[in-house]
Amino acid sequence: MSKKGGKLPKGPQYFINRELSWLAFNERVLEEAADPGTPLLERLKFAAIVSSNLDEFFMVRVAALQNTVREGDTHADAAGLTPEAQLAAISERVHAMVAEQYRVVVHQLLPGLAAEGIRLSTLAELDTPQRAAAAAYFRDEVLPALTPLAIDFARPFPMLASLSLNLVFMLTPAVGSTRPRVAIVQVPPRLPRLVRLASAEGLVFVLLEDVIRAEAESLFPGQGVLESAAARLARDSELELDDEGGESYLEQIEEELRNRRRNDVVRLEVEAGASEALVDLFARQAGADRRDLYRVPGPLDLRFLWNLVDLPGFDHLRDAPLIPVRAVRDQDLARIFDVLDQRDLLLHHPYDSFDPVVALVEAAAEDPDVLAIKQTLYRTSGDSPIVAALTRAADQGKQVTVIVELMARFDEQRNIQWARRLEQAGAHVIYGIRGYKVHAKACLVVRRTAQGIRRYLHLGTGNYNDRTARLYTDLGLMTSAPDFGTDASAFFSALTGYSDPPRMRKLVMAPTQLRERLLKLIEREARRAESGQPAEIRAKMNSLVDVPTVHALYAAARAGVRIRLNVRGICTLRPGVSGLSDRIEVVSIVGRFLEHARIFHFLNGGDEEVYLASADWMTRNLDRRIELMFPVEDAACRRKVLQALDVLFQDTVKSRRLDGEGTYHRPRRARGEDARAAQVELYRLARRTAEQLEQPPAGFEPLTHSGPVR
Repeated sequence: MSKKGGKLPKGPQYFINRELSWLAFNERVLEEAADPGTPLLERLKFAAIVSSNLDEFFMVRVAALQNTVREGDTHADAAGLTPEAQLAAISERVHAMVAEQYRVVVHQLLPGLAAEGIRLSTLAELDTPQRAAAAAYFRDEVLPALTPLAIDFARPFPMLASLSLNLVFMLTPAVGSTRPRVAIVQVPPRLPRLVRLASAEGLVFVLLEDVIRAEAESLFPGQGVLESAAARLARDSELELDDEGGESYLEQIEEELRNRRRNDVVRLEVEAGASEALVDLFARQAGADRRDLYRVPGPLDLRFLWNLVDLPGFDHLRDAPLIPVRAVRDQDLARIFDVLDQRDLLLHHPYDSFDPVVALVEAAAEDPDVLAIKQTLYRTSGDSPIVAALTRAADQGKQVTVIVELMARFDEQRNIQWARRLEQAGAHVIYGIRGYKVHAKACLVVRRTAQGIRRYLHLGTGNYNDRTARLYTDLGLMTSAPDFGTDASAFFSALTGYSDPPRMRKLVMAPTQLRERLLKLIEREARRAESGQPAEIRAKMNSLVDVPTVHALYAAARAGVRIRLNVRGICTLRPGVSGLSDRIEVVSIVGRFLEHARIFHFLNGGDEEVYLASADWMTRNLDRRIELMFPVEDAACRRKVLQALDVLFQDTVKSRRLDGEGTYHRPRRARGEDARAAQVELYRLARRTAEQLEQPPAGFEPLTHSGPVR
């Protein structure tokens, strides 16, 4: 730690609470939904993302805080808030956020859609033929799938699935009683939430729950319906594994997935018009705290808006498409090993196509000279070409080793399914590492060549998912550099066998080395500044939470290091605090693509070092996950990364700047200054590079035996 400026001050006033910082991120997403400068269907997308984000936040973060309170833990976090105080602050903030979300959706987005010929109607707004069509749809398609559940002393409250949409009916009392009867009907999740009806004037939809309510007499023949309301609950989704006992790790995961449906309720949403009697009864029966109750002034579960976002024929209401470009010529994809023999490749998704990564695994599956493929898989698509290629390789008798992270939250069941398929094909499948999540992104191909055994390696900041590679910004390095390959072999051997943590020359692994290396890199920059040398740190990540790392950044700033941080989501560091962090700048970009890459740049007195990583600067990444950080040493690749960083810090359209109070502000452009949207500019740069790639070579290229034979 730098000595310049005296002892580093400590205290909660120097930190932002992580949960409130995450909520500030979701508020930035909501700002995109409210922005009239964003195309209408893109605004609708952001409104749906806000709801998805809140679901996960409650099922994970709020659930963890509630469990902490139940355990009697009153320990304050770095920002000075106890778990109980955090829950109170979260409740206040989220209630305000939900109110704003529905104001935007109900009063801006839905009327805007109606003006464009996309109308979400109530049953009362339908004409007679449309009401008849809705009734027929209910009778033929919906009613057979419904199961009304009566609630009384003989029939206990049902175990409602997390995030399921339910209709609560209050019926007239039974003979001799004054107490209304209650029944619950789950809205079938397999049926479309939006029911489309014929219309001569654009598209008309009604919500499935409204169709069901309109036909309540068919559900409760001979009964009087006093009231009905939609309700939805979210449950604690954390998996708690018992390291004792005889079950395998896989069996424990499967058992915990089954237990999720019985976990505690962490959030209850009910339509705003529901009576107090109905809400009290449902909340009490569901076991929900009143603080976790949200009266929603509109349709529940706005994730259904995705179905409108994807409607065909409304391209003028969307962003212009940005089709990923070729970072490698088509003819070179078929000879990817030869390409990597000659040079490193730096891929920036989604601007650069994910095809070279797929080509590497597919070539490894087909090439008879490939001896082994080793890969980590955290999340992947349902019909993943990566998994298909690994399966083919195993079928052909190649040694295929896959380390599957079963604890990839909400993808656990899918990962189990395709991991078993790989195992059946003959692959060696490692179901995670006990006590740690395997979050590193690495693929190693071992191949016999005329010069001997050679290793081909892909390292990335994002998942091996061809679908999200079109939606998330990530970076990947493809190389055959011997030192990288040797390190990768040691990394995989450490995870699959019995060995001490590997000593590596290029790669840096968490939890054994990464924290120490990062702190040394930050402290080295501080020493450079103290000796009068140029000193600067630029870093891009999803979240900055780790307290020792924040302290190291504060110390470096006080020593004179300029620090520029591009943090998409959570940031607990307070920038701009006089005498502490006035040399630290924090910006966040929320745009059409999810910023996901991790880039760390250290000026090092002019001898620059650039690293990419799978890890954020969070305690969980540094101490409780298997992660990899790796240097970008090839000059052309390093220039590409630094150019991307330059562009990201120059955004004047989708960036927000964090102040010392924890508030984000849109940038102010000087008069006459052009608007710069980083993601659009990075795509233009990728297109220009691709166009240059397609130019014919200036000279003659002799064919060799290592090239394709025609």
